[in-house]
Amino acid sequence: MRAGWDWLKGPEPWTRRALAGDLVLAAVLALLGLGVEELDNGSVQRTAGSVVAVVLLTFLRRRLPATTLITAAAVSPFLPGSFLTMILLGWSAGRRIVGVGRALTAFVLAFLASVGFGVLQAWSDQRPVLVIVFSTLMFLATTVMPGLASRYWSQRRTLLQALQERNGQLMRESAMVAGQARLRERQRIAQDMHDSLGHQLALIAVHTGALEVDPQLTDRQRDAVGVLRQASVAAMHELREVVGILRDGVEAPVPVEEAGPAARGVAGIAGIVEAARSAGTDVRMTVSGRPRPLVAACDHAAYRIVQEALTNAYKHASGAPIAVELRYEEDSLVVEIANGPAAGPGVGDVVSGGQGLTGLRERARLVGGMVHAGATEGGGFRVAGVLPYGAEPAGAQDMADDFGQRAQAGSAAAPAMDWAALDRELAVRARGRAGGVAMGCGIAVAAVVLLVIVIGAGMVLLVGSAGNAMISREDYDKVRVGESEEAVRNRLPDGESFMTAGLDRKGPERPEGTRCLALLSSEDSQLATSTVFRFCFKDGKLVEKQSYEAEQ
Repeated sequence: MRAGWDWLKGPEPWTRRALAGDLVLAAVLALLGLGVEELDNGSVQRTAGSVVAVVLLTFLRRRLPATTLITAAAVSPFLPGSFLTMILLGWSAGRRIVGVGRALTAFVLAFLASVGFGVLQAWSDQRPVLVIVFSTLMFLATTVMPGLASRYWSQRRTLLQALQERNGQLMRESAMVAGQARLRERQRIAQDMHDSLGHQLALIAVHTGALEVDPQLTDRQRDAVGVLRQASVAAMHELREVVGILRDGVEAPVPVEEAGPAARGVAGIAGIVEAARSAGTDVRMTVSGRPRPLVAACDHAAYRIVQEALTNAYKHASGAPIAVELRYEEDSLVVEIANGPAAGPGVGDVVSGGQGLTGLRERARLVGGMVHAGATEGGGFRVAGVLPYGAEPAGAQDMADDFGQRAQAGSAAAPAMDWAALDRELAVRARGRAGGVAMGCGIAVAAVVLLVIVIGAGMVLLVGSAGNAMISREDYDKVRVGESEEAVRNRLPDGESFMTAGLDRKGPERPEGTRCLALLSSEDSQLATSTVFRFCFKDGKLVEKQSYEAEQ
């Protein structure tokens, strides 16, 4: 049975909010149904049946959208109080039935049930053609139009949800591709650095170590060679650390025993200053203020500022005195390195990437600080950095990835998007600039047109029925008992109208074996009662005529 009626079930489960909403809808529709039953003079049993049908159909529409639609269409001709639920059930079925073919089948079955049972219920009172036309128009206006509108709205919302999910998937995939590309590039750079610089630094360390023990060197030369050897060893340690960062993507701390004087922080500044003095450079260092701890990123940035400034002074102002100053102020650490003009010729051709100061500025910016570099009035050069205490590391900053997207570093979540803008863009591309508005207006206009057609057809039917159901008192008096049935019927309306249904049985008892024609008075009918003129025929003659009051 799985392939049978399972497709009629809706996807929505019952929730407390849904139950509360359905309860309110059921109450409103039940009250409106009571008014319809009252206007139609429904019995107590029929009124109770309409209320029960409204409540059950409203509560079951989420789980069984097609079943409730077909059931309501079948029972509404017999329970007029449940007719208004067709609007709600048409909306629900159009939204919840999956598949165009299944939705079309459900609405066709509901239409056949509505028309078929309507004709069956009114077979003895009205002409079948009028019932079919009227039922068709009402079904289109109250069921098909709400179903089409809800289906369009549901499909549009589903499309937007699918686009949101697709966009999130694409953003996650692009982040993964960018991460893999960065990882491959880091591994390539690490391999190149290890192969080229590692070998050269190892040769420098070996040769300077052998030169340091040469007995022909003076003590001053031996100290300078020792500084050179320590610098090459420290450079090898830092190269190994950088290679590890590039390969693994995380920064691991260097063991203290390997760092030696190249400790990457404020504590290591004194070491590089002392190394510069041992090499014969005039370097003075002053510290003012109360020392305060810095986070690792700021600590390392201070060390790098001093190291880069000293390197630039060695290369571009050889022999000039250098002043290094550390000032611990209230909210930040100020690192200042200044050198005088060069005392002699430079060291010749030097290797320079031209990115040292740029890298310092970026490093300081990422921790919330700044770096200034520029010439002084006496021909020297000055580098100053301001580093705040307790600044967060660079990982907390927003960074642009390889695809031009903005994302939080270290977060896998996709960036937020303006879905309202996406909604407008979809509407423009799919149906033109005013496509969505045109669709909604078209549905509304079609609904209004159908309602106008229904009202017009009802008015025409009502006028035609009134003409076939009424005569005046004067016409009644002109008819004489004993006249031929043919002559009488030729002078009177045929009485085929819903207004005269059952009136011939509401008056005095009819003569046995007669056929009677009941017509309404066109003069003195009231809201509660109407004057009925009844003509009874037998054997081709008028055998009796009666005038009596009957309830509407």
